[in-house]
Amino acid sequence: MSDAPEPVAPHSEAARAARPVRVAILGNPNTGKTTLFNRLCGVRHKTSNFPGTTQEARIGFPRGLPEGSELIDLPGIYSLELDQSEAAICRDVLAGQLAPRGESVEAPEVVLVVTDATNMPRNLMLVGEAIRRCLPTVIAINMVDASRRKGIHADEGVLMNRLGVEAVPCSARTGEGLDALLTALTRARIPTESPPPNEDGLALWADDLYARMAAGYGQPKPDTLTDRLDRAFTHPLLGLGAFVAVMAGLFFAIFSLAAYPMGWIESIFEQLGSLVGALIPPGAIHDLLADGVVAGIGATVVFLPQICLLFFLISLLEDTGYLARAAFVMDRVLRPFGLNGHAFVPLLSSHACALPGIIAARAVPDRRDRLAAILVAPFMSCSARIPVYVLLTVLLFRDSPILQALAFTGCYAFGIAAGLLSALVARRTILRGHSRPMALELPSYRLPSLRTALLTAWDRALVFLKKAGTIILAISIVLWWLGAYPGTEPPAQALELRERAETAGADAETLLREAGAVEARHATRRSFLGRMGEAAEPVFRHLGYDRQLTIGVLASFAAREVFVATMAIQIAGRDDVEESGVFEAIATATRDDGRTPIFTRATSWSLLVYYVLAMQCLPTLAVTAKESGHWKWALVQLGWMWGLAYACALIVYQSLRAAGFA
Repeated sequence: MSDAPEPVAPHSEAARAARPVRVAILGNPNTGKTTLFNRLCGVRHKTSNFPGTTQEARIGFPRGLPEGSELIDLPGIYSLELDQSEAAICRDVLAGQLAPRGESVEAPEVVLVVTDATNMPRNLMLVGEAIRRCLPTVIAINMVDASRRKGIHADEGVLMNRLGVEAVPCSARTGEGLDALLTALTRARIPTESPPPNEDGLALWADDLYARMAAGYGQPKPDTLTDRLDRAFTHPLLGLGAFVAVMAGLFFAIFSLAAYPMGWIESIFEQLGSLVGALIPPGAIHDLLADGVVAGIGATVVFLPQICLLFFLISLLEDTGYLARAAFVMDRVLRPFGLNGHAFVPLLSSHACALPGIIAARAVPDRRDRLAAILVAPFMSCSARIPVYVLLTVLLFRDSPILQALAFTGCYAFGIAAGLLSALVARRTILRGHSRPMALELPSYRLPSLRTALLTAWDRALVFLKKAGTIILAISIVLWWLGAYPGTEPPAQALELRERAETAGADAETLLREAGAVEARHATRRSFLGRMGEAAEPVFRHLGYDRQLTIGVLASFAAREVFVATMAIQIAGRDDVEESGVFEAIATATRDDGRTPIFTRATSWSLLVYYVLAMQCLPTLAVTAKESGHWKWALVQLGWMWGLAYACALIVYQSLRAAGFA
């Protein structure tokens, strides 16, 4: 007797269950589609874009399906027939006319329509539009755990009998029913029902179908708690107060909790730089790796904890259902400025870093609204500005922590105001046109999924590192080269100090440190960057900036926080402002004439205003060009922000100088 397996007919159900399957996941927003995708695929997915768009495409490789199977997470839409980029992408993918970048263009073999068990009548409209495509279809009736708690029951057998497709009750949050869902995907069938071709007929069809599904189950229990919470969270005053409280808690958590891993990362890269410096002999390669590559990577990675924590908390808020209420409240605030509630998350994200904020603008449906959000996102004060704000507010109010805190908070408020007014200008000029009304569903309140939040933070971290990290590294290396070359011989003063150190005994270390500081200041001034600063100084002179401040401004195009280290090197010869005596040296530093202070009150206020408003981040410009689809928008962003910063800083400096504060 042979042990060989029995041959399987190529079109049998067993054969279809054994071969890879390509599944497109379709669903309304807030149906748990992303949670389901994450539950099935976890980190086994890749993120790309659809060609010619900024819409993300996530390709997942699920466990439980034959090897080689793929899930394509399509954008959440309310209808396939809407005139929106998201709906057009879904239509083209289902028709086999579009595939994520790097994938072959072919129609999916199965359509998985994700529905919300607590809101089936609305979801059935999209189900009807999907089965019109005559593709093998499976319906996932998600969130059945929430529907049971609400007393909502419906018979999925009605769907199966009427439409001729598999309908599987499940819960992406708890994992209930997912094995049955995976099995259904391997035996998906083409629907037998043909829904009405017009929207009115489709709506009647959906209502009738749900009535049959719910027949015999009685009325669901009214959710009075949800109604009371909604009345509070969407109230013009109470809702705004709740929003302010939630956002204050969010930012407190981000800045307090992320401080620890940021400190660890800084320490790791400092040690790594020292290790590289010890292993590689002195020379150009040594300097490139230690001061260019390692420092550039460190400058990228150090902000990762804040970005991860931000998106983790945003995901939790979204999963609870609160974020939709916050967007509803913010729509009232943003609408007069030509934006809508969809821009709320991108602008919020930009307070950690403008790069993920600009990337998050993909979720804004209307193109004009999306471009406006991208253009003004860098006005939100990001984490990189904090060291500059701290230095300047302490210089201005050395003996008053309360005034320091007020000035620091005012920087954030000023940036938000400038961003909103800039959005209004853009929507009235270069982005003129009617803003699309915000279509927003208020989802049910539910417990958030830690798994989904963690996977979201992981996904955002990878996107940031891939898209922003490479750009920041390249720019850091270029600016390092400008600051390190062409190189120069040590000045006579440094040589004299080193000679004195040889016979100074106990004072030798102090003399060597002073010699190093003299050499660092001399090298900075003679470098390409220093020469560029001298050449650009006449442009910034009217803002109160001398040669040294101009060099600091130019150096901070790599990252705004570089300004502080650059000033410390030029003035004290050391790059750590927290070292003993460095801050005092900065506070009392004078210009090249040896008499005029660098940081007068007028100059410090001018710098503070400039750094709130200026586009001082080349990586942001690169991401703007990529996400907007054209470099012209990045140049518009640079020109507007820099021009506004220059004009406002000029007004502040000249006004204070005229008032006697120079």
